[in-house]
Amino acid sequence: MKSWSIARGHTRTVIAALVLSTALSGCQMIDTSTGSFMPSSNPVTVDSVTRGNRLARQAGQQHPRILQTYGGEYSDPKLERMVARVVGSLTLDEQNTAPAYRITILNSPNVNAFALPGGYLYVTRGLLALANDSAELAAVLAHEMAHVTANHGIERQKMEAEEQFATKVVNEVLGEDPVAQTALVRGKLRLAQFSRNQELEADRIGIRTVAHSGYDAFAAARFLQAMDAYQGFRSVSGATDASLDFLASHPNAPRRIELAQRHARELEQPGSGKRDRDPFLAGIDGMVYGDSPEEGYVRGRDFLHPGLGVAFRVPEGFVIDNSATAVTAVGPGDVAVRFDGATVPESTSLTQYLTSGWVAGLEPGTIREFSLNGRPAAKARAAADNWQFDVTVIRSGGQVYRLLTAAPATSTELNQVANEVGQSFRILNDAEKAGLKPLRIRVVTVKPGETLGSLAAQMRGVDRKVELFRLLNAISPGGTPSVGSKVKIITDS
Repeated sequence: MKSWSIARGHTRTVIAALVLSTALSGCQMIDTSTGSFMPSSNPVTVDSVTRGNRLARQAGQQHPRILQTYGGEYSDPKLERMVARVVGSLTLDEQNTAPAYRITILNSPNVNAFALPGGYLYVTRGLLALANDSAELAAVLAHEMAHVTANHGIERQKMEAEEQFATKVVNEVLGEDPVAQTALVRGKLRLAQFSRNQELEADRIGIRTVAHSGYDAFAAARFLQAMDAYQGFRSVSGATDASLDFLASHPNAPRRIELAQRHARELEQPGSGKRDRDPFLAGIDGMVYGDSPEEGYVRGRDFLHPGLGVAFRVPEGFVIDNSATAVTAVGPGDVAVRFDGATVPESTSLTQYLTSGWVAGLEPGTIREFSLNGRPAAKARAAADNWQFDVTVIRSGGQVYRLLTAAPATSTELNQVANEVGQSFRILNDAEKAGLKPLRIRVVTVKPGETLGSLAAQMRGVDRKVELFRLLNAISPGGTPSVGSKVKIITDS
């Protein structure tokens, strides 16, 4: 969580969205240009490509908003070189008329990749963590590049309508409210939504590009299967913001996997293309996994933020989702919790702050001030549209931290959950803050005597270790890692 602002008067909507969340559809951004690959020395502008290109200029304006939504750029020269080699190999395909590319690795645990006009190509570290070789990464990037070469954006909209839509998007994104900007990037910043046929065409073109570049053409089907397994894992774990994931715009039907395998068989025999697994694993070794220090850490039921110096715990059965704007948790019975904060002058009392208009449906008679673990605090009840809310605010200097708990109007769990979460809130001491470290991917070689279970047991800071270990290393049920092979584990060391 990084942002502290929240639009006044939207508390009810924000809380309800925790329980009744929706996913987006459609690939994110595309267009056409021509050229060759360039590494990401300065990804904000692509002057040699964007000059005279209207949509590319708009993409340049959108780039900072993309960075804001996805946690900024992830800087790791070793990783960047590995990704650049893959993109470079794809652009050597003589049938690829894609633009010059500036690849940006986004500092996000979400699994996604997409392209913007003028050669802006994005991949999240979350996607890199899920992939297992260079060929799988190539398959994902080639799919996005295929939307560009197939002119899908132009097919999707007439030029006049496209210009009106793009102008509207840019104007909205340049608004003042940072939360509104983020929401617009998620919900509206799509220059085209691709049809099912366009997605399948992008698969076909991408697989051909992968094969012509020398990579394993069957990598696309493998990664689609990995995404299917990831979707099942995420539906239980609730990890990350699903609306920002590749899965939100790329449905993984079994038919699509079957077609990907068929396209690959038309081009080559299994095992004939390169996978480049070792260079890929070397590139991601040491990469941050999950939340970044700037957004705080989720460790099971605990949220700990070394920068803000605060921590709290959610009840058993709740799953935490740490996004760029807030920390949310959803539990049994559609009970939800949201944590964020705001800068409030110390001259403003907590009662005054609660009644300042940012809480919809506030019941003023329920306000009471008290001390919470040595900090001034206040709480109140609110109600609206078959929902009941507990709003707890805690002061720490010029900051006010906000814990909003929502439950259906018929629920009897609101007070218990709100009190349990509120009582767990605390200020971290210096030693605790210094001891918090991000999780990282470590690539290890399987030694004699090591088993899947013993390797998974080495992982730290994650739940469901065996299942996650299988998922990250694409090990099927019943499969085991072989001695001498390299595998990914998650640890804080």
